[in-house]
Amino acid sequence: MATRFVAFGGWLSAVALCSVPSAPVHAQQAQPSSAPVVQPGAPGTPSRRLPSSTTATAPQRSQADVEFMQGMIMHHGQAVEMTALIPSHTENKEIRSLGARIGLSQADEMKFMKRWLRARGEPVAMTMSAAMPGMPDMDRSGSPMPAMPGMLTSKQMEALRQASGAEFDRLFLTGMIQHHNGALVMVKQLFDTPGAGQDAELFDFATDADNTQRAEIGIMQDMLKEKR
Repeated sequence: MATRFVAFGGWLSAVALCSVPSAPVHAQQAQPSSAPVVQPGAPGTPSRRLPSSTTATAPQRSQADVEFMQGMIMHHGQAVEMTALIPSHTENKEIRSLGARIGLSQADEMKFMKRWLRARGEPVAMTMSAAMPGMPDMDRSGSPMPAMPGMLTSKQMEALRQASGAEFDRLFLTGMIQHHNGALVMVKQLFDTPGAGQDAELFDFATDADNTQRAEIGIMQDMLKEKR
C-alpha cells in the first residue's frame, strides 16, 4: 500500500507540474469581469457604455474651453450688473429674491471661472474691451466680434436703468430670460465643438449652469404670466 501511495503521489505531482503554465489562464477565467466604463453625456444626451478595457487618459485642454470660460465671465458680468439694479428700481419681493439668488450664484461662478483660467496659465479677459465697458469687442485680428448669445444691447440696458416698478420688473424678466437662453446656447456650442468640454471641472460647471439656468427660465416665465 505504501509503495502504491508514493507512486500515486508522484503521479499527482507530475500532473500538477504539467498544469502550472495553464494555471494563470484558469485563474483569469475564474475572475469576475471588470465593471463597465460609463462616459457621461453632454446636457440632453445619454451616457455611453465603453469597453471595460478602456483606460483613462487626461484630456488635452481645448482652446474652446478657454474661450468658453472667458466669454462666460463676461456674460455673467452683465447678469450681475442687471441684478444690482433691483434694490433701487423695484419693491417686488419675488423679483428681489430671484435677483439676489442669480446675482450671488453668478458672482461665485465668476470667481470659479477666474480660478480655473489662472490655474491653467490663461488670461481671464478674452479681449481688452472686457476691462473697458462700452468699447466694441475685437477678435485677434482686430475685427469686431459678434455679440455673445443672449447679451443685452446697450439700448436694452439703458431702458432697464431708466425703468422702475412694474415696467422694470417686466424688462428685467424678459431681459434675463434672453440672457439665460444665451448661456444655454454657449454651453451647447461648447459641447458641440470636437475635443471641447472634456475637462472634468469644466464639464461639471457647464452642466450645472445649463440645468440651473433652464430652471430659472421656467420660474421667470411663470412670473411673467402672472403679471399679464
